[in-house]
Amino acid sequence: MLQFCVEGKYKKMKDIKKLDKDLTKLAELRNKLSSLDYDHPEYDNVEESLHDKEDDFMEEHGEFLEEALHSIHDEFCPDNDVLLPIAYLAKKYLVSDEGKYDVLPGSGVFVDADDYPGKNTKLVLVPGPARFILNIDKANRVVVWSSEG
Repeated sequence: MLQFCVEGKYKKMKDIKKLDKDLTKLAELRNKLSSLDYDHPEYDNVEESLHDKEDDFMEEHGEFLEEALHSIHDEFCPDNDVLLPIAYLAKKYLVSDEGKYDVLPGSGVFVDADDYPGKNTKLVLVPGPARFILNIDKANRVVVWSSEG
């Protein structure tokens, strides 16, 4: 797993906790939106709320996560462009009875991971703790970055 120097405001544990709290809220909204049909009366409001929260998330945590993404891409998938952190959000998150977040193996953004040639690898951002997971295939994946260090 990659580690890099956490500078500035993210040295404080409360900011890491805020990152995870804000990311969890996005996951909850993504799950709610994915459970609604387009013609559901709440769909537009949930979608608008999600976009507002994504904007707030980027303003608050975008720079920090972009640093993490540059480190991840340099190490694992240097041929791919770094996208905005919200691009790596899953369409839907799995939530255990204990409140732990996970994703299905096919979730994330396609990346060409040098260590896994010929695999349809995907990079995805998951809360609890905030982490980037490289989905290699249906049975294999690796946490390539975590806010827990």
